[in-house]
Amino acid sequence: MITLKSTREIEQMKESGAILAGIHKQLREIIVPGITTKEINRFVQEKIEAAGATAAQIGFEGYEFATCTSVNDEICHGFPSNYRLKTGDVLKVDFCVDYHGAISDSCWTYAVGAITPEHQTLMDVTKEALMLGIEQAQVGNRVGDIGHAIQTYAEGKGYGVVQDFLAHGIGPTIHEEPFFPHFGVAGKGTRLKEGMTITIEPMITTGTWEAGVDGNGWTARTLDGSFCAQYEHSIVITKDGPVIMTEQEG
Repeated sequence: MITLKSTREIEQMKESGAILAGIHKQLREIIVPGITTKEINRFVQEKIEAAGATAAQIGFEGYEFATCTSVNDEICHGFPSNYRLKTGDVLKVDFCVDYHGAISDSCWTYAVGAITPEHQTLMDVTKEALMLGIEQAQVGNRVGDIGHAIQTYAEGKGYGVVQDFLAHGIGPTIHEEPFFPHFGVAGKGTRLKEGMTITIEPMITTGTWEAGVDGNGWTARTLDGSFCAQYEHSIVITKDGPVIMTEQEG
């Protein structure tokens, strides 16, 4: 069932999103060659708890960590580990914040030191695909409009759009209806209504869109070893257009 949020619920989710976005801003300073993804996970968890919130991913469907830290060809759900990041790596950090019952969710991609122009362009295209998807999150549009905008742009640039993982509703739980892909046909799918809160989170690759899952049952990676970038925001659909609740700018 799709839930439409009240003004009070939306304001609480914005508070949660502000905590999350603030931590992503701080990650810009600490993600450097030599740091481990386990250290990044600890940093995020400590910052969440210092803000009076909780790391919503811990215990979610048995997941053990505050973050997903996915490197290079890992698409998503990478486990924090003792792996030390090196110059040229592309790191996705995805986490959820629960602030007094209000959930926010956002992933960001970070360049570790100097990366190749190819991978910088991948990051730029992925972020733009996210923003184009968000532009379509208008009252009266359908989820297919979001996926179509993302797919058309990314594939038009020669990139792959991962199909195995979905955008979703959010709050008061991490994953809620509607679930929808980052590709599709304009004008198809669930109609968007005022008060809906959703994530949009395209995963874009330099090669194939096809994914496989590691033996841990969580970590997904590209079948051809190509790099992947992901950007994600939690948004609320309003009569005046989409509002990003995990905005890092400003």
